[in-house]
Amino acid sequence: MIIIGEKINGSIPSVADAIARRDAEFIKQRAIIQAEARADFIDCCASVPEIEEVETMKWMIDCIQEVTDVPIAVDSPSANVLKEVFPYCKRPGLINSVSGEGNKMDILFPAIADTKWEVVALCSDDKGIPKTAGDRLRVFHDIMAKAKEYGIAPNRIHIDPLIEMLCTSEDGIAMVEEVMHTIRDEYPTIHITGAVSNISFNLPARKLVNIGFTCLAMKAGLDSAIFDPTNRDLLGVIFATEALLGNDDYCMEYIDGFRDGLYGPKK
Repeated sequence: MIIIGEKINGSIPSVADAIARRDAEFIKQRAIIQAEARADFIDCCASVPEIEEVETMKWMIDCIQEVTDVPIAVDSPSANVLKEVFPYCKRPGLINSVSGEGNKMDILFPAIADTKWEVVALCSDDKGIPKTAGDRLRVFHDIMAKAKEYGIAPNRIHIDPLIEMLCTSEDGIAMVEEVMHTIRDEYPTIHITGAVSNISFNLPARKLVNIGFTCLAMKAGLDSAIFDPTNRDLLGVIFATEALLGNDDYCMEYIDGFRDGLYGPKK
């Protein structure tokens, strides 16, 4: 599982307060604990007005890069902001995100075409979030056609089929599962990602729903996820599910994670 750590995001009140006060130590500590939990990318999202976003994100990137070499996922709804800030990172990371909306792909795909940067692509377009599997797959195919045009290989793309609230769904996760299975069958080397905690909004005992969903989604093809890597229960379940799916020879990764104290009883 490719882990995209979600703990440095200005939509979180404590992070928003740290950004407003330019509390570098708070941001650095959040980067350190996610790196220690073996995050593959550390998401960096300012959630400030766009006029302030470039300067704020550069400050946040500086804070993260001072304490860890883990690649950064630069995260903004603005393609122009992402285009301006991603070269500021010292090493290739993850663009979060593009979609079929407007000209986002035409802004960002050529900018990263000749780099090693990867990109999250959402299955939505100018019509919003499609309601059916067929419509999400239509957007997906449009994204892949545009990626091919700019020479972005499938293994650099993290497709987000868009995980929505379970409590408003009529068929559980059947639709998103169908999308994942189809994407995985058509593009074996592509990554399938998503914010796993979206599934449990407005439900009690959210942790249980998140864990159950993650197991099922991994079986359907999820191999990249945005979550809190310091969540020991969820991280342990991910390692266990990798082993159960046959993606961990002799359970060595699971055993090593336990020995290193990433999950299980705290040392």
